[in-house]
Amino acid sequence: MIDMFSFISVFLVLKASMLFCSLNEPKCFLRIKDKKNKDGDKEVDCFFSIYTKHGHMKNEHFSGNLDKQLTTKNIHLILSLYFAIEEINMSPHLLPNISLLVKVECKLLADGSKVSLSSRRGDYFPNYNCGNHRRYLIVLTGPMWLPTAMLGPLLYISRTPEVRRLYYGPFHPLLSSFEHFPYLYQIAIKDTSVAIGMVSLVIYFGWNWVGLMISDDGLGLQFASELREEMQRYDICLAFVTIITYNTKLFLTMTDTYYNQIMMSLAKAVIIFGDKDSLLQVIFRLWQFLDIRRIWVTTSQWDIITSNGEFLFNSFHGTLSFSHHYSEIAGFKEFIQTAHPLNYSNTISLAKLWWLNFNCFLSSSNCKSLKTCSRKMLLKWLSRNHFEMSMSDTSYNLYNAVYAVAHSLNELLLQQANTLSNNVGKGLEFDSLQVLSSLKNIHFVNPAGDLVNLNQKENMNINYDIFYTGNFLQSFGIKVKIGKFFKYFTHPQELLMYEELVDWATDVRQTLPSICSIPCHPGFRKSPQEGKAVCCFDCIPCPENEISNMTDMDYCFKCPDNQYANPEGTHCLSKIVTFLSYEDPMGVVLACLALGFSALTAAVFGIFLRNQDTPIVKANNRALSYCLLISLIYCFLCSLLFIGQPHILTCIMQQTIFAVVFTVAISTVLTKTITVVLAFRFTLPSKRMRWLMTSGASILIIPICTMIQLIICGIWLGTSPPFVDSDGHIEHGHILVVCNKGSVIAFYCVLGYLGSIALTSFTVAFLARNLPDTFNEAKFLTFSMLVFCSVWLTFLPVYHSTNGKALVAVEVFCILTSTAGIFLCIFAPKCYIILLKPENKSFHKFRHKNANV
Repeated sequence: MIDMFSFISVFLVLKASMLFCSLNEPKCFLRIKDKKNKDGDKEVDCFFSIYTKHGHMKNEHFSGNLDKQLTTKNIHLILSLYFAIEEINMSPHLLPNISLLVKVECKLLADGSKVSLSSRRGDYFPNYNCGNHRRYLIVLTGPMWLPTAMLGPLLYISRTPEVRRLYYGPFHPLLSSFEHFPYLYQIAIKDTSVAIGMVSLVIYFGWNWVGLMISDDGLGLQFASELREEMQRYDICLAFVTIITYNTKLFLTMTDTYYNQIMMSLAKAVIIFGDKDSLLQVIFRLWQFLDIRRIWVTTSQWDIITSNGEFLFNSFHGTLSFSHHYSEIAGFKEFIQTAHPLNYSNTISLAKLWWLNFNCFLSSSNCKSLKTCSRKMLLKWLSRNHFEMSMSDTSYNLYNAVYAVAHSLNELLLQQANTLSNNVGKGLEFDSLQVLSSLKNIHFVNPAGDLVNLNQKENMNINYDIFYTGNFLQSFGIKVKIGKFFKYFTHPQELLMYEELVDWATDVRQTLPSICSIPCHPGFRKSPQEGKAVCCFDCIPCPENEISNMTDMDYCFKCPDNQYANPEGTHCLSKIVTFLSYEDPMGVVLACLALGFSALTAAVFGIFLRNQDTPIVKANNRALSYCLLISLIYCFLCSLLFIGQPHILTCIMQQTIFAVVFTVAISTVLTKTITVVLAFRFTLPSKRMRWLMTSGASILIIPICTMIQLIICGIWLGTSPPFVDSDGHIEHGHILVVCNKGSVIAFYCVLGYLGSIALTSFTVAFLARNLPDTFNEAKFLTFSMLVFCSVWLTFLPVYHSTNGKALVAVEVFCILTSTAGIFLCIFAPKCYIILLKPENKSFHKFRHKNANV
């Protein structure tokens, strides 16, 4: 009661203010839930018989048969009718000098005296003409479809001419049957896209598991078919479909089943559609005091307050409803405030009649959420707004129906201008059939600025407003316009939601989502559960190197070759291009070893040059030693070609230079070995042998062996040369850039040729290992070739079992190891004598020392 008095005081202040207030977005609506009104929003049938008179005449508001039993909803409906007629009669452009008048008859079917076969039936049956009785042009019937369907036979009693009727209630397919209702036309638009709009709303809130409750008639079943078809396009499932029967006995036995279907389901959102005058309304009246925490999605015709002053869908989470879009009509509130229904028992309160609309600017509410606002803050917020009277969908249809009749009569008036000019001063006689025929093709712009087209085939462009309805304080209901739906826009542009209003007015986002399974987050994919709907699934992680970057993906996608999946499997990362570089620790170590051994070899070469006249340097051909040292320097340095980013040139140089310099080195060792054998094996050499030893013909072995290797390399480069290759599968997250050998057979031929030279040198040196001489280096040559062959024989299995940078490192290591083995085995002993035993480097001193011993 405190809230009631507070609102009334605020409303009285607002009533005195007549400031202009434009009805822009956002839009809010407020209504008193009158708990003393035992009828609530109950509707009774009201028929409005339209007739005309010449000159300006005024309708008598609430005269005739109106009694105290009319509900507030019917009062609001009748006021809408009178408002439209008064606007038309005041208009100088529509039906000039002609007044529209109306006879109001409500609860016609409930009153038995109305349908009796009395001589006064002309008082109650439109279009019945007896003597001086008036002739009605058309009857506006509604707001319920059943009394409209039953009215026809009652009006045909005693051969009454056929009545032309215009139905202003919600569209019903049964009334569209020309066979059963040839003289009936509907002003309401068929809800051809409400199913599409509801599915769009379901998608917006992220639901995929919703319930459906419909009435067991053509209206409900047709909607269920359209809804199911639209849901299948977006993988949305119906958790249950409850069809409320018209059979009263069966209904009573099924009430518990209906309740359990909702409570046992995981669906938190339930769509409701059907005839509101069916038992579908009864079931919700029975559930009104049960704690069914569901989000109801329905149409505006279910905007009903029951006799106990509560909403029919009295849910904690509120109701989302679709209403035909129409503009607010200016001046309606002022008209209602001037109307005085003297024979109506209760004082008409605007907030009790219907919803009051106002601009709910959120900045003035100072609340982040409607449900978190204090009562004091809400009342303060309401006091800042200017209220206007809102029409219901049915009242707006009735308003347009009156204007449609007026425009139709105006068209007939223009067509019969000559006839009317000859009958000045006489009563106007319009043919009822002509009025109805003209209505079917009439279109006009009403005073609110909306286009009204009564051609059902053309009038398919339907837009909807989306409202959230919930409880407000204790004695009020609030309705907030949270979005719009445009049929002819493409998804998702067809749905326009006011995000700020959705968060402010509703708690839909905070409630549990209406889903069958928890959404699969990025990194997972859906796996359907056997025997269940597609909306019920399990979530499985994506396989290696596959991702899902959106919620509820059916499949995981493989990353491109130059990318790899992150550990969470949510997006692809670019692979790092990698190779054995100088920044790599392994590359640094190998490069340092190559340079170090090269420098050491160069130092030894310098020592040999400085001591070139000593016997130990002269032994075994000084020139061959120089050649071997130089080739070993290049062997060490060629390993640097394997380090760094590969290019086509470096890939070719790697193998050819490696092959050539090693061939020179090994062939030099072979020449040295043969020189030792020739020097010590043949004590009495022939002239030819002596010529070989003195002429240095054995040195020809080096260019010959090198030439053969060059031929092999030339064939290699000519047939299948090395090239730059990349592999993104060897190392996770990396693209390894390496030099591909091109032809593995050619590479093995190069190694095999080197191995054959080394094996020959090893064999010859091994046979000459025990030759007597102070400076015989056959043993050192044997060990050097043993090391070389061991290293490269070990390389072959490692080469086949290693990948990535390690493979390149192994090859470089083998080059350095085999080269270092040759270098140390041959030159380390000589350097030891030259540097640490200088007294032994002279042949004569060495012989004299041995003789004394």
